[in-house]
Amino acid sequence: MSSVAVLTQESFAEHRSGLVPQQIKVATLNSEEESDPPTYKDAFPPLPEKAACLESAQEPAGAWSNKIRPIKASVITQVFHVPLEERKYKDMNQFGEGEQAKICLEIMQRTGAHLELSLAKDQGLSIMVSGKLDAVMKARKDIVARLQTQASATVPIPKEHHRFVIGKNGEKLQDLELKTATKIQIPRPDDPSNQIKITGTKEGIEKARHEVLLISAEQDKRAVERLEVEKAFHPFIAGPYNRLVGEIMQETGTRINIPPPSVNRTEIVFTGEKEQLAQAVARIRKIYEEKKKKTTTIAVEVKKSQHKYVIGPKGNSLQEILERTGVSVEIPPSDSISETVILRGEPEKLGQALTEVYAKANSFTVSSVSAPSWLHRFIIGKKGQNLAKITQQMPKVHIEFTEGEDKITLEGPTEDVNVAQEQIEGMVKDLINRMDYVEINIDHKFHRHLIGKSGANINRIKDQYKVSVRIPPDSEKSNLIRIEGDPQGVQQAKRELLELASRMENERTKDLIIEQKFHRTIIGQKGERIREIRDKFPEVIINFPDPAQKSDIVQLRGPKNEVEKCTKYMQKMVADLVENSYSISVPIFKQFHKNIIGKGGANIKKIREESNTKIDLPAENSNSETIVITGKRANCEVARSRILSIQKDLANIAEVEVSIPAKLHNSLIGTKGRLIRSIMEECGGVHIHFPVEGSGSDTVVIRGPSSDVEKAKKQLLHLAEEKQTKSFTVDIRAKPEYHKFLIGKGGGKIRKVRDNTGARIIFPAAEDKDQDLITIIGKEDAVREAQKELEALIQNLDNVVEDYMLVDPKHHRHFVIRRGQVLREIAEEYGGVMVSFPRSGTQSDRVTLKGAKDCVEAAKKRIQEIIEDLEAQVTLECAIPQKFHRSVMGPKGSRIQQITRDYNVQIKFPDREENPVHSVEPAIQENGDEAGEGRDARDADPGSPRRCDIIIISGRKEKCEAAKEALEALVPVTIEVEVPFDLHRYIIGQKGSGIRKMMDEFEVNIHVPAPELQSDTIAITGLAANLDRAKAGLLERVKELQAEQEDRALRSFKLSVTVDPKYHPKIIGRKGTVITQIRLEHDVNIQFPDKDDGNQPQDQITIMGYEKNSEAARDAILKIVGELEQMVSEDVPLDHRVHARIIGARGKAIRKIMDEFKVDIRFPQSGAPDPNCVTVTGLPENVEEAIDHILNLEEEYLADVVDSEALQVYMKPPAHEESKAPSRGFVVRDAPWTANSSEKAPDMSSSEEFPSFGAQVAPKTLPWGPKR
Repeated sequence: MSSVAVLTQESFAEHRSGLVPQQIKVATLNSEEESDPPTYKDAFPPLPEKAACLESAQEPAGAWSNKIRPIKASVITQVFHVPLEERKYKDMNQFGEGEQAKICLEIMQRTGAHLELSLAKDQGLSIMVSGKLDAVMKARKDIVARLQTQASATVPIPKEHHRFVIGKNGEKLQDLELKTATKIQIPRPDDPSNQIKITGTKEGIEKARHEVLLISAEQDKRAVERLEVEKAFHPFIAGPYNRLVGEIMQETGTRINIPPPSVNRTEIVFTGEKEQLAQAVARIRKIYEEKKKKTTTIAVEVKKSQHKYVIGPKGNSLQEILERTGVSVEIPPSDSISETVILRGEPEKLGQALTEVYAKANSFTVSSVSAPSWLHRFIIGKKGQNLAKITQQMPKVHIEFTEGEDKITLEGPTEDVNVAQEQIEGMVKDLINRMDYVEINIDHKFHRHLIGKSGANINRIKDQYKVSVRIPPDSEKSNLIRIEGDPQGVQQAKRELLELASRMENERTKDLIIEQKFHRTIIGQKGERIREIRDKFPEVIINFPDPAQKSDIVQLRGPKNEVEKCTKYMQKMVADLVENSYSISVPIFKQFHKNIIGKGGANIKKIREESNTKIDLPAENSNSETIVITGKRANCEVARSRILSIQKDLANIAEVEVSIPAKLHNSLIGTKGRLIRSIMEECGGVHIHFPVEGSGSDTVVIRGPSSDVEKAKKQLLHLAEEKQTKSFTVDIRAKPEYHKFLIGKGGGKIRKVRDNTGARIIFPAAEDKDQDLITIIGKEDAVREAQKELEALIQNLDNVVEDYMLVDPKHHRHFVIRRGQVLREIAEEYGGVMVSFPRSGTQSDRVTLKGAKDCVEAAKKRIQEIIEDLEAQVTLECAIPQKFHRSVMGPKGSRIQQITRDYNVQIKFPDREENPVHSVEPAIQENGDEAGEGRDARDADPGSPRRCDIIIISGRKEKCEAAKEALEALVPVTIEVEVPFDLHRYIIGQKGSGIRKMMDEFEVNIHVPAPELQSDTIAITGLAANLDRAKAGLLERVKELQAEQEDRALRSFKLSVTVDPKYHPKIIGRKGTVITQIRLEHDVNIQFPDKDDGNQPQDQITIMGYEKNSEAARDAILKIVGELEQMVSEDVPLDHRVHARIIGARGKAIRKIMDEFKVDIRFPQSGAPDPNCVTVTGLPENVEEAIDHILNLEEEYLADVVDSEALQVYMKPPAHEESKAPSRGFVVRDAPWTANSSEKAPDMSSSEEFPSFGAQVAPKTLPWGPKR
């Protein structure tokens, strides 16, 4: 972007006057320059050449490098290369995407190391790993395993041996995988394959294969023989690349397992047919004996670091030497310090093999370059760019940076290492010449503020001064900050950081106590709310504690005044949150929750909106009945009363208030509510509500079905009386599985103990921590007696016995199906008794029971009852048309589940028939069968129900019949109700809301006929029990609508009033206040004529409403008109200079005058012919008084205006009239366009003379959105 400015002589002087003295000194022109314009080159000096910049940039920075104090780096960097042929992910559309990138991210997250990948020219993969030493090691191991190709091999062993490889609970397989670092896949039992797949490194595969074959050999029924062969001769027997042993195995059909080099075993295992096995053993023994006689050994010293080059990738170099020379090379293990390499073979071949060993060893070299450790990161470059150039050119060179050491290690082919060393040494020399560093001490408590939010401050300093700033982590508690980079930038960054630190020392820190539960709300979703606060107080730094610390302290830091303002603002916000976080729990019977929610959540949404509260209902599968309301206290009470009223309307819920002294409330509630919960459960789940602690109220509210409420009231008063006299408590312990047995079916056993002793026994709830604890409360003698009885029962339960009973095998399946659900229920109900049925397939009828004696007897009795039920079981058919099946089942099958529970029967619905159309083709007779023979008689009878309509019920006969009646009662019935057609749309309501409400309320389906049918009949479909209520409700709604129709007819009375249009604005009033008051007062609708409609009479005002109200509104309008007709208008000449003063700010003053004198005052609009003419309208006497008042004000204000104008004339003398010569603007000499008379001044609009600087650069988008 370029701009052109022309300076006149005046503006140039004005510009100079604004310059600082130093600028004036530079800019001042001497007398000669003033007379002659400057040259073009003086005015517009050329930009410096690029070379000059580079020369200045390469000036030596001085001898500071001698003073470097090395700092131990916290990270190390390693670079290594994966050749193309070993890469796992070669085919990628775009580098840096796909599975390879995902794996790298996973490795970084798991190990904490940093990975950077680049492609070399040969398509090999260069990987740079940075991080702490252990993290780099872990990451490298993962990379080799996941990014390099993994070899795989299959081992065929007999299928029956697979289980021995797996071991007990898979332990042997896991151990084998761990030991060999491989993945072993064994085919499933139903898979006929006998191939075991091993995946991993070559060495690991060899180990795993050896172990698997050993396991198989031990289990093999065929002959197995072991031959002891010295470890040193194994390579001769295996042959190069295992070819020799492979040939022997193929020829003899014998499996030969030679332990791999990494396994220290000497025996070779043979498995196969005896004759063939003997041949294989003989051949291998022959090879062994021959080699033992002919071979000799020589030992040579090879540097430990060169051993890996002799071995080669995956041991290929050793195999290559063996193949070419027949000599085996033995390398000491990697964990040994020995450097001796042993060559074993025929004497004449040893020389050739030795030459090859040395050639392999010396093909690679290790070198190092001295470089200060702090320069390592600059050598590596941003994202490893500098190193990538070297590694791409020489992919076989491995470069390693060691933490805290002033050297770089290079490893690879000798020539490549030398080239890479030269390049790195050049980089080091260049960096030492042009880089500097400085260390500054700043208190570590200021470090996070220096860094700024998401590193904003420190990143700005780095980018601005082109330096690297290293701030130690919080855990080190170090004050030392290191700045590295260009010498000038280092000094500037140092200055700015020290200034920031000194400013922070002068700031104030304040701790604000805010409950942690409000922190997330203050921060807001995605930090929206805290961002608003930070924008409001940009100089204040707000720090919230880590959620894991459970701290309430929020720290504010910044200038004192701003911190105080921010504190007040946040305290007000917290006060509002506290007020809005009041919470109450409302117990509502579970069956009414759906009614409180309403269809599609309509009811609960309405209550939430109207009461402005948050209402949380328990999950559908939860046993909780409590609804939690949160918000302002008053609003929560409103929502609570609304919810309770819905419950009260729906059910026969009684509410009783009991007066119990407040001091007894806590003891009645019991520890964690155990005592009061036991009363509520015993009395049919009534709700007992105690007043808020500290309120001083004695009133306790009991709510629930009438009979249960009375029972609970009686128990509560009895308990309160006991507490007032003398209450005694004892705790006893019993295993949780005994509790159900102690309670008994329907609470029968525990009720008997309670009735006998008069003591209250409380069992733990599911959420209680101590599930063994049973509490007994009451008078001391009653409690002691109950304790004695319960302890006797528990002692009996602890006496474990084993018994048996005979059960016909045909019934066994009933007990064990559905994962033994029936047996689990028996165990739960009868003190955890264990019932064991014989295994399927055996014809035994003996069933064993083990547990407490009483429990075993009770369980036997229960099993006998179940068997009797099974033997007495019958099957009934219930024919219900298929179209009603879904309705009979109910939502999620709830109705059917209820019937099966109530009547203890099984109900099976038929499969749904897709095309329920009866075939009309005659039955085809086959093999001489008579018509219909062999077919279901029901199919032959057209009057009989279809298969898809028949529901099967199984169970005891009387229960099946009762269940059948219950099912038939669920079949929906349809009745018709006559409703006038013109009312249908009102019954449906807006978007169907009216009819939906009725259907939800009465649990029926209401079908309104289509409008084109013009029918008066509405059909109601539902359960017979609900139809009468629905019909009555519909007819009641019809009555309401008919009454509304009559009311609408009365309200539609219309009359017109003729009023001169000039009075209309007065009747409407300012912002419609007058006409709105008439409308509200008389409950009518008043319409004024449309000014834009030429056909409409402009003097007609229409009034609509009840006749009486319309006439009253008409009289009110005519009264106003009468008053307006008495009014007069007078024009007053008023000096326009005082109009603004009389009107006042926003018309306040003139409105006050109009209200005081009851007149209307109109001022002329701008551009009016007479700007001084003001019109006053009102009653004659009021107009006169108002005019006098305005004229008095004019006189007073006019004196001020005259004085003000005189003062302005004095302060600003008239300008000199002498004419000045026009300015020539800014002129230069020797401009390019004046050098030749043929040239003219450049055309600034021309893109040729003023080319653009290139394409516009798109603004960099930030991850957190555009800058605000």
